[in-house]
Amino acid sequence: MRMKLTSRCALCAVLLLGGMAAAQAQDGAVYQCTKPDAPVLYTDAVGARGARAQGHSCQPVQALPVTIPQGPRPRAAAPAPAAPVSVSRPAAAPASPGGERVAPQQQRERDKDARAILEAELQREQARLRLLLAEYNDGQPERLGSERNHQRYLDRVAALKASIERSSADVAALQRELSRVSRP
Repeated sequence: MRMKLTSRCALCAVLLLGGMAAAQAQDGAVYQCTKPDAPVLYTDAVGARGARAQGHSCQPVQALPVTIPQGPRPRAAAPAPAAPVSVSRPAAAPASPGGERVAPQQQRERDKDARAILEAELQREQARLRLLLAEYNDGQPERLGSERNHQRYLDRVAALKASIERSSADVAALQRELSRVSRP
């Protein structure tokens, strides 16, 4: 008669099988002992005082070597760069990423382009927010045909509310960024 392991016994068996290599190193043998209406027992004591004395039938188990996979090794840290030398620049002539100075006219054009991009994004996000608010309908959006289940409706309402909050935060961030960009 063979016993099925319950999930609790299976966990114990896995833990004990992990320790079998250590037990085999001590005296060389590990036994799987079974008894009707009792969990499977793994032991290295089978003799007169061991599992056989308690009515278990025991079979020797061949333990496989335990292999522990190694994770990726951390890369050696790159040497820290020397501290940058601070160079004072006049406030009227900001530097470009390459380090060379940019003409004031060119900088005004860049600021103008950045402002136009931000304004376009702001208008697009405000339009999206208006659509979301119209669909949300003060927390009572119209039910869709696919929402016979009330939980689906509630999930959609919660998703709409989260989208409105996200869109409102995006509008506020774009407005802050526009206030930082210099006026033409």
